[in-house]
Amino acid sequence: MGQGTPFITICSDSVGDTAEAVVQAVIHQFEHREVSIKRYGNVRHEEELRRLMEEAAEHKGFVAYTLVQPELRETIREEAVRLDVRIVDIMGPMMQAFIDTFSGAPPTRRPGVLRQMDDNYFRRMEAIEFTVASDDGRDLGAMLKADIVLMGISRTSKTPLGIFLAHRGKKVVNYPVVPEIAPPQQLLGLPKERLVGLTIAPEAMLKIRSERLRSLGLPVGSQYDSLERIKEELEYAEALYNRIGCLVVDITDKAIEETASLILGRL
Repeated sequence: MGQGTPFITICSDSVGDTAEAVVQAVIHQFEHREVSIKRYGNVRHEEELRRLMEEAAEHKGFVAYTLVQPELRETIREEAVRLDVRIVDIMGPMMQAFIDTFSGAPPTRRPGVLRQMDDNYFRRMEAIEFTVASDDGRDLGAMLKADIVLMGISRTSKTPLGIFLAHRGKKVVNYPVVPEIAPPQQLLGLPKERLVGLTIAPEAMLKIRSERLRSLGLPVGSQYDSLERIKEELEYAEALYNRIGCLVVDITDKAIEETASLILGRL
């Protein structure tokens, strides 16, 4: 973790998926920002809370939490005051709004109630495992099993978009489009309803690629981040999309969540 890197602690009396999903969604709004995240799940004792809060204080970070047990919620508030650490209650305001607006009945306060082992949960886990294993077109046979195949040139956010869609239960394969490599028959033989082509404004891609090279400590000005090469790649990709007749999404200035919502709505 580099000096000055924001440090976020995730704390939950379940596994912490809910809090991390919210934190990741926020991080996506800050492009190219390195953030260190440490997750503590199944926190059930006050002493555990005190230790993680002290660690957060040392790093001068904040804590995002989903705690439903009243004693733990009280402890984390006390520690926040004692250590001068900012805390963000992910579920509390929503639970209170539900009580005030609808029922007036208290919540069950069962840790992990949002993560019950139902069919939807297992489907999401299966989709995530499938998507990770199929990243960057490593397993072309997986295209036949995928719900969605994302196509796009380098740096069109295929991987984070694929993972986001997997969290919605979709099995995703990412296929990198390169002018010098002909598309495989597995791809051309798929129903167009399962294919999505990603495109972007050339100038926006130039900025993304240049910043990527800088972040890696590599010199800017290579063919990879030349506007001429980017236009060539995009023209090739768009010709492929037209040939297939698939959905085409322009990701210019779009957040991952916005692109995913558009894809799910259209497919």
